Amino acid sequence: MSHRYEVLILTVPEVTQDEMKQLETELDKLVVAEKGSVISFERWGKYKLTYPIRHNAYGVYFLIRFEVPKAITKEIDELFRIKLNNFVMRHVVSALEGESLEYQRPKSLEEAPESRDMDSFLKKNKMQGLLSSVDKKEAATEQEIEKATVSETEEDATESALAK
Repeated sequence: MSHRYEVLILTVPEVTQDEMKQLETELDKLVVAEKGSVISFERWGKYKLTYPIRHNAYGVYFLIRFEVPKAITKEIDELFRIKLNNFVMRHVVSALEGESLEYQRPKSLEEAPESRDMDSFLKKNKMQGLLSSVDKKEAATEQEIEKATVSETEEDATESALAK
């Protein structure tokens, strides 16, 4: 019976082509040594991390799927923790159930066509920023003060005209 696995790998954001090739080659050697085969090796791209890992705010993800006759999770773990530790920050090995290999992957920073600035986000989602609402309140307050000042001046003028 054959076991299917996938490995999701997070590397440093400055991963080079040589390091990517080394990653693919080392994993391929390990799988072939166990009489297995690599199904796919995909570079997902660069993503912003939720929290820094090894002082990096970004990382590059790879997804590798392979099939082997026996479990080799320990060997894979040793490969990433010891041999490829200089550029692999995190990894997770999962056994795949069933025949389907479908998945949904979000767009990476490299693939995202739009800018990530706040103004374009607010316009796209038909929202107003916090500062614009504060500015409107301040403008409304200033207009109220101006109206109050004008009406007080008019009242004073009317009173002085009546007093004459």
